Amino acid sequence: MSDTQSDIGKTADKANQIWAELLPVIAFVGLYNIIRIAGIETSFNLFGLDMAINNDTALYWATGVLIIATLGVIVHKRMNRLPVPLFMLMSAGIVGTFGVIGIVLQDKGFIYAKPTIQQLVLASIILGSLAFGQNIWKVMFEKVFQLPDRVWDIFALRWACYFVAMAAANEFIWRYYAPGLETPLNILGFQWAPAGTYQFLGLEFGSRDAEGIWATWWKLATWGITVVFMIANTPLMLKYLQDPDTKDAEPSA
Repeated sequence: MSDTQSDIGKTADKANQIWAELLPVIAFVGLYNIIRIAGIETSFNLFGLDMAINNDTALYWATGVLIIATLGVIVHKRMNRLPVPLFMLMSAGIVGTFGVIGIVLQDKGFIYAKPTIQQLVLASIILGSLAFGQNIWKVMFEKVFQLPDRVWDIFALRWACYFVAMAAANEFIWRYYAPGLETPLNILGFQWAPAGTYQFLGLEFGSRDAEGIWATWWKLATWGITVVFMIANTPLMLKYLQDPDTKDAEPSA
């Protein structure tokens, strides 16, 4: 097998891993919609706590499944002696922390804001590493892809910009479609979002009862956009994978 075929094979393996990591999102979307579409309306007592499953609590139950499924992916990787990327651990930490806070406090705002914070943290890690003369993107993937340092920097900047753009998109989607919060959302002493309906840049936020658009279509669209972004970056990656032994002779990007 040639070096090029080997690198393409590694790329395919990485794609399979990404699809496996999509399973927690599928579980989240699936449970959320099953509860709402089926009109499930039940309550029970668990360990002395009163529980309810209905349209209003669907987001909390789906978030719980998302947390469990995310941890399951990590455990599965460790049991099979597969590497667990730092970004996955960071994402799992944010998913778990803000998901649990949202569930315990019964505050959907923390759940809505979770993807935004996750994306901003990832962007900060990338840009922070570059600022200190390192490249965390290269550290994470250099065992899979052989690329010149200059190209690693290009990819790192592209992904940092992507994460920032997705964070901004998530903020717009949930604020525009989700119903207004009952109380202001405060994170680390900062008011992340006000309660109720409000105006910003000529648009009205918090006045729509369309939480499902964020919880279903945006959740799935996020992964779809990510796959498209990865595909868009593939030609540049393959250009440098064609002859890794000559990586010091960098062609123009």
